[in-house]
Amino acid sequence: MLQQLLQNKKKVAQISFLILLLILIRAFENTIFYDPFLNYFKSEYANLPFPEISVVKLFLSLGFRFYLNSVISLFLLYVIFNDGKMVKFSILLYMILGSILMISFFFVLNFFGEESKMTLFYIRRFIIQPIFILLFIPAFYYQKQIRKS
Repeated sequence: MLQQLLQNKKKVAQISFLILLLILIRAFENTIFYDPFLNYFKSEYANLPFPEISVVKLFLSLGFRFYLNSVISLFLLYVIFNDGKMVKFSILLYMILGSILMISFFFVLNFFGEESKMTLFYIRRFIIQPIFILLFIPAFYYQKQIRKS
């Protein structure tokens, strides 16, 4: 019993630490990442033109942020489920979804631009926020419950 309690405390501490890392990425986003759209979308952007951007810097910054969030999310999945196959499958999903999102973001930015501000906003939101972990945890939990039955 004591061993199980200590194991759960360790797991809760690890989960809490990983969630704290995700929170810190969000808290220090202005200093860590290059993203002129951070302040743009916080303002009355509907009537404003896009800010000046360096496409290469923006691509690298968004890619790095997605990578950081993904790696932390993968560790979170491993700590919660302790299943290597699930993590490998998640890596594949993150690679596919990340590629689709990055290509979509720059396609919309370069070819539709000003008229697709809301589309750009939501694609960017999926890139910079760890939203997929909110989908993966319940989905994998459900999958594990189905396997037990």
